[in-house]
Amino acid sequence: MEKESVKARVEELRKSLNYHIYRYYSLDAPEISDAEYDALYRELVDLEKENPALVTADSPTQRVGTKPAEGFAPATHRQKMMSLDNAFNLGELKAFDERVRRGLGVSEVEYVCELKMDGLAVALTYEDGLLVRGATRGDGETGEDITNNLRTIPAIPLRLLTEIPPASIEVVGEVFMPLKAFEEANKSRMEERGQGFANPRNAAAGSIRQLAPGVVAKRHLSMVTFNISYSTDALPDNHGELLHYIQDLGFRVGKHSRLVNGIDEVWAFCEEWSEKKESLGFDIDGVVLKVNPSEQQTALGATSRAPRWAIAYKFPAEEQKTTVKDIVIQVGRMGALTPVATLTPVFVDGSTVTHATLHNEDEIRRKDVRIGDVVVVRKAGDIIPEIVRVIEDERTGKEEPYEMPKECPSCGSPVFRVNGEAVTRCNNTLCPEQQFEQILHIGKRDAMDIEGLGGSTVRKLIDLGLVSDISDIYYLTKEDLAQMEGFKEKSVANLIAAIEKSKKQPLWRVIYSLGARNVGRSVSKDFAKTYGSMDVLMATREEELEEIEGVGSEIATSMVAYFAEPYNVDIVNKLRNAGVRMADEEDENEKPLEGVTFVLTGSLERFTRNEAKGLIEALGGKVSSSVGKKTNYVVVGENPGSKYQKAVDLGITVLDEDELQGML
Repeated sequence: MEKESVKARVEELRKSLNYHIYRYYSLDAPEISDAEYDALYRELVDLEKENPALVTADSPTQRVGTKPAEGFAPATHRQKMMSLDNAFNLGELKAFDERVRRGLGVSEVEYVCELKMDGLAVALTYEDGLLVRGATRGDGETGEDITNNLRTIPAIPLRLLTEIPPASIEVVGEVFMPLKAFEEANKSRMEERGQGFANPRNAAAGSIRQLAPGVVAKRHLSMVTFNISYSTDALPDNHGELLHYIQDLGFRVGKHSRLVNGIDEVWAFCEEWSEKKESLGFDIDGVVLKVNPSEQQTALGATSRAPRWAIAYKFPAEEQKTTVKDIVIQVGRMGALTPVATLTPVFVDGSTVTHATLHNEDEIRRKDVRIGDVVVVRKAGDIIPEIVRVIEDERTGKEEPYEMPKECPSCGSPVFRVNGEAVTRCNNTLCPEQQFEQILHIGKRDAMDIEGLGGSTVRKLIDLGLVSDISDIYYLTKEDLAQMEGFKEKSVANLIAAIEKSKKQPLWRVIYSLGARNVGRSVSKDFAKTYGSMDVLMATREEELEEIEGVGSEIATSMVAYFAEPYNVDIVNKLRNAGVRMADEEDENEKPLEGVTFVLTGSLERFTRNEAKGLIEALGGKVSSSVGKKTNYVVVGENPGSKYQKAVDLGITVLDEDELQGML
């Protein structure tokens, strides 16, 4: 066969095989038999073997790499991968619908209902149609690069099927393990290790983080794609059409999705699939409903963690009966005393439950939980075990009521409960258990991300007197770590390297790692962005902190109170002296739109909404979903909505696309 004809045949085979993979794995509608597919695949393998220069990244033969990864690199998403708020009953769904209708000023809303896959969220990036990166959700902004593992999943196209793909696009979906594949994986795992996976979700999550793609390929994972977070091309103007567009690109979408009108039809869909879920070949744990028109989604906007135009209805959790053997106290890093029930082991939703949180004293009284009670337990949000109710009919009279301790079980200090709060606290900042939790916190992935600083290591460090607060971590030496049982030369070197690396973390992680009460990741990022250095933040007054959007008096009071404690100031200074970064480096790129807020409304021709948003943010500006007093400009396309009139009423400057482009 001549060289050109070989090349043409390879391209023909590659295109044909990718099409048939799409038909089989994404549409569940194969057009050829397995034997016919295998014959085409073998022919392509042979031709590529004879002509290695013709092998391309999107060839079906290149799905599985042979070299295991040494680890997963961080991957920043083009757009933040947000979580969804949850609803657990009809009343909560109706409350969501009421908020949506009130926000839009309409009497009824069109929704798209989708089955909620019980898997692992991922984002896939394609450049000029070719898959270039796949990443886990992570903290929503940064995940782990698992591209080679995702390439092994046939439901993920290596090249988009459309003839003229977007220059750049990021799609979002859920990787899951079909029940048949789960049974096969568990059988194999039982033979190898004597212990299977707890459930398909755990199996999928564990598989996708394997360092060897060949192992991932054997797990027969699949994926359902449900959104596009970023695209350089214009997208359909409603979610129903977007799902069809996603499918046309070559992805598997949920074939049971349904367009409905109003919350009554939403509830009917939820009830239908609550009964029919066992008939599926995969696990679902609820239904996701999304406002259909894209313009309405934009008008509703989002909170810092979740869109206001979508919610997940969670099916009722599995419930099991067990006995409360004891109630013990856990001391948290903020000094909260949390009562926890020790249970007779019981299997619930795929795992054995031995403990369940009782939250606080009021919760114990409300449910009247006593030591020795027979209780019903479930997993709240499918994750955290909780006691649903006591079975009073099974009481014998020997059950013991529980009283909260008057002293901290960790340090013996008197405990207190502030009026209006449900939590009992230990106020001793030197409490050993609080210090343990604080030191454990600083090493976590969403804080300073010190790999190897887990619970057992922290316990050993404290027991040996090597650390007593978070700053001591940065003064550990190789000689210190060598004292610890189980720590060999490599373990010591790895932890020292991880600690050293963490000194370069951005300011927001340092702020979050301090553990000030009520100051979470999102607020820490706001503080870092606003003030740029720890010194400026420490000198900022409470009323100034409250001027930051999303920072209320409670958070501002907590931050100021933290720095008012000499002990905490000493911690910060010790971190500084150890070389931990206390200020973010100045951005070398000019940010001419810093502090300027835009609102986009109407259909834009020169840009997609995401593209315009990205350009504005790259220059330091902010894009808001609603027009308010802090809005500087409203960019108007064709058929603008009520935002245009509101801008006129408020006297806000209105720009057309030409004016926006000139400004950018």
